Amino acid sequence: MGARETFLAQAAKRILINDGAFGTEIQRWKLDEAAYAGDLGLAKDQRGNNDILALTNREVPASIHRAYFEAGADIASTNTFSANRISQADYAAEHLVRDINLASAQLARGIADEFQAKDGRPRFVAGAIGPTNKTLSLSPDVNDPGFREIDFDFLKDVYREQVDALVEGGADFILIETIFDTLNAKAGIMAALEAGQALGRDLPIMLSMTLTDLSGRNLSGHTVEAFWYAVRHARPLTVGLNCSFGAEQLRPHVATLSKVADTLIMVYPNAGLPNDLGEYDEEPATTASLVKEWADAGQVNVLGGCCGSTPEHIAEMKRAVEGLAPRTAPQLDVRTRLAGLEPMVLAA
Repeated sequence: MGARETFLAQAAKRILINDGAFGTEIQRWKLDEAAYAGDLGLAKDQRGNNDILALTNREVPASIHRAYFEAGADIASTNTFSANRISQADYAAEHLVRDINLASAQLARGIADEFQAKDGRPRFVAGAIGPTNKTLSLSPDVNDPGFREIDFDFLKDVYREQVDALVEGGADFILIETIFDTLNAKAGIMAALEAGQALGRDLPIMLSMTLTDLSGRNLSGHTVEAFWYAVRHARPLTVGLNCSFGAEQLRPHVATLSKVADTLIMVYPNAGLPNDLGEYDEEPATTASLVKEWADAGQVNVLGGCCGSTPEHIAEMKRAVEGLAPRTAPQLDVRTRLAGLEPMVLAA
C-alpha cells in the first residue's frame, strides 16, 4: 500500500494530528552563531538559518521531532521551510540545498519509523516547502508593475531541487505550505508532479494557503474558494490553511474550504495572535478548544499548529478531538469551476 492509500485509510478512522511550529521551538534553544554554523566555514552569519541545523546541529531538530511524536503527532514536517536556493543565498549556503533537504528528510524519516515500530501506528513525513521571499504574481517595484525578480520556470527548478532531495531522503508527501502567492504554489505543484513522473510513481502533494487579511485572501488576491479551484487539478492529498492568524480568526475560512474541497482538509493555525513583543501566548487548552469546534462541525481531517505552537499544544489538540469523527468530503456535482481572484462556477 502506497503512502497516499495508507494515509487515506488512517484518515477515514480518525482526525489525524500534524506537528507544530519548528521556528519558534528552535528559538527556545537560544543558539549562538557557532551552533548554527558548525564547521561549514560559510561566508555569512548563519544565525536564524534554522534549516542548516540538519547539517550542523542535528540534536535540535531531532529533539523537536521526537517531542511532537511523543505528543501524539501522526505527521512530521521536515525542517526545510527555507531550504531552497533563493532563501539559502541570504546565508551563502545555496550550494548546500540538496544536502540540507536530504539530511532533514532522513532525520524525520528515521524518527518517524522509530515511533511507528513501537506501536505499529503509521507515522508520515511531509517534505516541507516554503514560499521563498519572491513572488511571481506581483512586482516588488511600485514604479514598474510588470517587473518580476524571477520567472515561473526558474522557481519551478528551485522547487524541483528541493523535492528530489526530500523524496530521496524518505518524505512520503510534498507539503507546499504558507502559500501567499497562488502562482508560486503552481510552480511547486509542477515541480512535484514532474518529480513523481520521473520516479514513475505517485508523489502525493499537500497544499496549505496562508491568508493576509481577515477578508480571506492571500497576497496574490485569491479567496479561499478561488485558490482551491486554481489548484484542484493537482489532486492534492490535503488542502488547507496555516499560519496567518489564530484558530478563532480562521473559523469562517475553514468552513468555506470544507464545503468546496473534495479532498482532506488540514488546518494548522498559529497559537493565537502575537502580543506586543511578537510572542505567542495562547494557552494549549485554548487553541485545542478552538480547533475542536471545527472537528465538532465536521470540517477537518487533520489538525496541527503553526507559529508559537508547542508539543503541549499538539498534545492538547489530540486529546480534544479523540474519538470525534473525521470530516466527510462533499460529493460535488459536475460543473465548470474556474478561478480568477474570485471563483466562477458555471451553472449546469
